[in-house]
Amino acid sequence: MDKIVPAARRYSWGSRTLIPELVGSEPSGQPLAELWYGAHPGDPSTIAETGARLDEVIDADPRSVAPWAGGLPFLMKILAADDVLSLQAHPSPEQAAEGFARENALGIALDDAKRNYKDGSHKPEIIIALSPFYAMAGFRPLARTRELFAALECPELDRYQSMLSPEETPDAEEGNLRALFTTWITIPSAARRELIDAIVAAAPRVPEGWMSRVMDTVLHINEQYPGDIGVLGALLLNHIELAPGEAVYLDAGQLHAYVHGLGVEVMANSDNVLRGGLTPKYVDVPELVKVLKFAALEEPRVHPQQLGDGLSVAATVAEEYITPADEFTVDRYELPAGATGTLNPTGPAIALCTHGTVTLGETSLAPGEAAWLPVTDGPVTVTVDSAAAAPAQLFVARA
Repeated sequence: MDKIVPAARRYSWGSRTLIPELVGSEPSGQPLAELWYGAHPGDPSTIAETGARLDEVIDADPRSVAPWAGGLPFLMKILAADDVLSLQAHPSPEQAAEGFARENALGIALDDAKRNYKDGSHKPEIIIALSPFYAMAGFRPLARTRELFAALECPELDRYQSMLSPEETPDAEEGNLRALFTTWITIPSAARRELIDAIVAAAPRVPEGWMSRVMDTVLHINEQYPGDIGVLGALLLNHIELAPGEAVYLDAGQLHAYVHGLGVEVMANSDNVLRGGLTPKYVDVPELVKVLKFAALEEPRVHPQQLGDGLSVAATVAEEYITPADEFTVDRYELPAGATGTLNPTGPAIALCTHGTVTLGETSLAPGEAAWLPVTDGPVTVTVDSAAAAPAQLFVARA
């Protein structure tokens, strides 16, 4: 087991305060969007004691991630957003492999700004809130979107409702969403701005409740990215407010954009993002449409389950977030003062402290600090100081 140092990512949408507050450091005044805990070759963590890259450490000892022959299959992050992220989706395994090979064959450098596929992996992901967290995740069921459109009473918007058939079968709903979204992203920019201006003007007409929260977000996004296709995309997505400990899972092809908040994010070990708007970065609309799933996402939330094996200690909270992804499961523990026990993940794992102080073996982890747990190390002891003023919180991502 080794303490690891995360790679820091600074994007314009990142928070200037959330990560510094978590780790107890002075803000630098610059946005800090993500801390990466993992072995992605684009920005791997390093071993605290030696400075060695985690991906190279794993390559030198493949048994440490057995039976995952290709290396550590997941990437763990702390994500801190003050502003909306890009409207985006991620490819399936087949799409990622094909796209990566295609861009390699075209000679597009991995660090080229117009590169879509940074690796050959898909990127299913879960975000677990550490603070109140607002996300737009997956297409909203169309019946509720019709309610929103009706409440807006916007003639310019009504023109597009004719492509929404009244049939409510899953196939019809998927076809309607595909027709509407692909029409919106291909109309001329002047027509798109006219439509958005009309929707903005109509926003005060909606009643208080979920519709007003959606429209408040739409107005905020339009202030930041006026006339952007992402403003229209936001009208069609589920708007979700997460309390700490609550989570959203997104699979391949599901359109989404995180809006604000602090969370622990775990995904397959990939950096493949197809963007459609709300960003100064490269936007490839045809490639995005190619990977999108237009089926409505009825319930994006993941409800944690009581954890059985894994930690032999009386934790205040011991729960696991199970998703359809093969590459990872995430456990969350709240450990009271004086807690002792044994952590025994069934695969390679990364343990991340987000509150208090936890000691794994002889390694002490403060908030924002993490440890790499190779399979070959076996069980590790867990302790919390008996004088601790508050419970410690530990997340464990495991394959």
